[in-house]
Amino acid sequence: MSTNITIPIIKELIKFRLTLSVVFSSFISYFLGTNSIDYMTLLLLIFGGIFIVSSSNIFNQIIEKDLDKLMSRTMNRPLPKNEITQNTALFLAISSALIGLTFMYLININVAILAALSIFLYTAVYTPMKLISPLSVFVGAIPGAFPFMIGWVAATNQIGVEAITLFLMQFFWQFPHFWSIGWAQSTDYKKAGFKMLPTGRKDKSTSAQILFYSIWAVLVSIVPFFGITGELQLSYIGLTVVILLGIILIYKSYILFLDGKNENAKKLMFTSVIYLTCVQLTFLLDKIFLL
Repeated sequence: MSTNITIPIIKELIKFRLTLSVVFSSFISYFLGTNSIDYMTLLLLIFGGIFIVSSSNIFNQIIEKDLDKLMSRTMNRPLPKNEITQNTALFLAISSALIGLTFMYLININVAILAALSIFLYTAVYTPMKLISPLSVFVGAIPGAFPFMIGWVAATNQIGVEAITLFLMQFFWQFPHFWSIGWAQSTDYKKAGFKMLPTGRKDKSTSAQILFYSIWAVLVSIVPFFGITGELQLSYIGLTVVILLGIILIYKSYILFLDGKNENAKKLMFTSVIYLTCVQLTFLLDKIFLL
């Protein structure tokens, strides 16, 4: 068994691309919440976020090491391939958590609490629950939505209507995103015994729920236009862009509802990633030009 820790092993262990996409959400929402950039806070947020998400991902892979061996998409991860020892991975997970939480605490206590709760829910509740109930996706959507909320709280030290709105935007988005992955990867997930789809099957009920939550994700994203979300606002132009993006997301969900091919699920998954990124950037650019 190899004990050498290389950069490719670390990148795979922390799910590097996923980690960066999560931290990107916090980065964007920090700028949404601040009118005066504190570069030290921003650096703590970015690197703290990297350590927090990395820790959660490593803990997840430690817990699912034996299950990952059963799935084609995960069987080549460092732990199933014995490229790193479990004790070494555990040391990295704990160290990352402590460093990340320290950085978050240096920003403010609210951010630290949300970060700690994120690690706990993802590792101790969501991960084991995947083997028990499809409700795991609802639980996992909570820490999954925290990043877009945390950036605002880092900037303002307030968990108000703005932060909650950002949370809900990313919370509802996760259902079409992760259920489309579960749909496309259902065969692989069944090998490990994961219960990811709401009905356990690729049926009309599941695709209807995907469509339902896609609509809710779009509806929540346009709420700031109506002036009821405090400092979080959206102009007419921003509203138009978000609605157009939303129509694409809903359309792709509807196509999956009509025809449950894996190809349509993969297209929805890809669309959902583009949708979230573009919506976040729309809110940021909208604020810049509104100012």
